[in-house]
Amino acid sequence: MKNQSFLIAFFFCVFFQQLSAQDTLVSPEKYTAHNKGKFYVFWGGNRGYFTNSDIHFTGDNHDFTLSDVPAHDKPKGWHVDYISPGRMTIPQTNFRMGYFITDKYNISVGVDHMKYVMYQDRTVGIDGYYPNEGTYGEQLPNNQVYLTEEFLTFEHTDGLNYVNSEISRVDDISKLFRLPNTDKFQINLTEGVGAGVLYPKSNVQLFGANRYDEFHIAGFGMSAKAGLNFTFFKHFFIQTELKGGYINMSDIRTSPNSNDRASQDFWFMETVIAFGGIFRI
Repeated sequence: MKNQSFLIAFFFCVFFQQLSAQDTLVSPEKYTAHNKGKFYVFWGGNRGYFTNSDIHFTGDNHDFTLSDVPAHDKPKGWHVDYISPGRMTIPQTNFRMGYFITDKYNISVGVDHMKYVMYQDRTVGIDGYYPNEGTYGEQLPNNQVYLTEEFLTFEHTDGLNYVNSEISRVDDISKLFRLPNTDKFQINLTEGVGAGVLYPKSNVQLFGANRYDEFHIAGFGMSAKAGLNFTFFKHFFIQTELKGGYINMSDIRTSPNSNDRASQDFWFMETVIAFGGIFRI
């Protein structure tokens, strides 16, 4: 009797083990359950916001500082240039590609192509000297100047290129919204930090001289971000980010003369919306 009971118990153990194995085959683990080993790439656009900054100009015949200079970005809005191969660098854009080293952490490299434009026709403080003072319609009392185009135009519009690497964390929060199948639709929370160099193409025109416009490594930046990732059908996603940080450009070229330079530092923030894909090779 004991032997029969043992055989019956053994039979049921094997039977339920086989059922469990069949369930695993019938309902395999979802593709979105793990990220380790996956690559991703995205392309999108941004709006940029900048704090006021002091800009120091030096050269053979000038050395002056403009105080609390305001600036804005140069948005293009929804435009075909974002997807036109020959014009993709004209709007404010974001490109990034990355790799998941664990299920939650990924490393990436990318370019934040922002645009920075100094406001014209504003009054700012000034300290220092430059040639032909008062002949550009700029001079005001109390150590102030009016930012006329004849005196100065100052932009990083081709652009304020923040070339950076990031490490980011991703957490699946689909359960909070009771989503039954993350392989069809998944919501992730992402946060990250990054650092890199500034490689602007600065458009500068000083004292009515010819405009200077060349790429040049000008400084460094650091940033942090947080955002939401919406993944569709395993491989396609929309990602929104709020990103902010610090930019220090100590070596901005302002004319063909290598002695003419400018420097500035400021805080920035950008809002990003991007479209991308995630896949495993």
